[in-house]
Amino acid sequence: MSQSSSSQVPQIKSRLGAILRATSGNFLEQFDFFLFGFYAQAIAKAFFPSENETAALLNAFGVFWLGALMRPVGAVVLGAYIDRIGRRKGLIVTLSIMAIGTVVIALCPSYATIGIAAPIIVLIARLLQGFSAGVELGGVSVYLAEIATPGNRGFYTSFQSASQQVAIFVASILGFVLSESMPAATVASWGWRIPFFVGCLIIPVIFFLRRTLEETPAFLAMKKHPTASEVFASAIANWRIVVLGMMIAVLTTTTFYFVTVYTPTFGKTVLKLSTQDALLVTLLVAVTNFIWNPVGGAVSDRIGRKPVLLAIAGLSLITAYPALHWLVTNPSFGKMLAVEMMFSFYFGVYSGTMLGCLVEIVPAHVRTTCFSLAFALAAGLFGTFTPFASTWLIQRTGDKASPGYWLMCAAALGIVAALIVYRGGQTIEQRETVAA
Repeated sequence: MSQSSSSQVPQIKSRLGAILRATSGNFLEQFDFFLFGFYAQAIAKAFFPSENETAALLNAFGVFWLGALMRPVGAVVLGAYIDRIGRRKGLIVTLSIMAIGTVVIALCPSYATIGIAAPIIVLIARLLQGFSAGVELGGVSVYLAEIATPGNRGFYTSFQSASQQVAIFVASILGFVLSESMPAATVASWGWRIPFFVGCLIIPVIFFLRRTLEETPAFLAMKKHPTASEVFASAIANWRIVVLGMMIAVLTTTTFYFVTVYTPTFGKTVLKLSTQDALLVTLLVAVTNFIWNPVGGAVSDRIGRKPVLLAIAGLSLITAYPALHWLVTNPSFGKMLAVEMMFSFYFGVYSGTMLGCLVEIVPAHVRTTCFSLAFALAAGLFGTFTPFASTWLIQRTGDKASPGYWLMCAAALGIVAALIVYRGGQTIEQRETVAA
């Protein structure tokens, strides 16, 4: 796609302001996702009652995962829309759909009140959220990449993931205050809905921020924008890049959902630590995740994406299971914090690097679609499946450290994909451009 000179189109007035406006929607997405994971036991009892506690928990995590399977659909449909009509308008649409899902889950009556309609309504809400989330991360990452200053693309895109950690931090604080001010039985009965209502109250503020978002100069400079059919055709033609991008993103998504969404449940039900301990660990993880993401992006801007991706994936491959085995042998708050800090470092540095990598290896004219599809497949097939997979592995094997195998698998996929993508020191797109 040919582009006119960047001097002929409006430039972003304030990059800091643009970053804040673009990433605000990530807050709502991750805020809701984390709450669903943390209150999975209460949600399971409210909407998926079962005599077997593990079965009810698996049902809740199953719905959490089914919603994520809508991500690839959203990535293609909404991604094509954003690549055609613009980053700004598209990000407002994704926020609207996400907001509907959040409100529905907050207000939906329990199974005891309306019967089978309750889990069906919650499932529909999760499907809507998954559909929206499929392109939210890609849309924001592409926006940040297109407003980045030269040589700082990794640093800029890293704030997409870093911004999500603010949501985890706020949700953890709310959960901690709730557990301190209410009896556990009250929280399990109806108190868990309070943080979801808080999310509903935040929605108007985020809408205001998104509506004032400026379009990126890179998109405005394009002389021709692809039609939906052209976007779909190009995404299919670039399936190899999409698959490799998915493989690179798997370690980000699995580690993230392990240290945020699954950790509270893991701490309470598997390690038998207190709710307050599990929340405090998650809160501290959110802080370090926020710090490590831009560090990873900045380091990869200086030394390259490949060495950072390979180093972190390699470390994760050889330490994931031993670290969890050490933790479950004699669980304590200190040991859980140490292990989670290690995983937080892996996630933050790798994620900050991976986002820049993914933006660079997909074709520019269908950047949102291909980026979103690659990440959506990673999140839908692997990342959001992590809580379910971890619960199932522990139940089937009896080994409380068995989720480490899941993380090791993700690391192995990342190593293979990075070696292929950066074979010969160039990305696939760079090699094909030279060959052409």
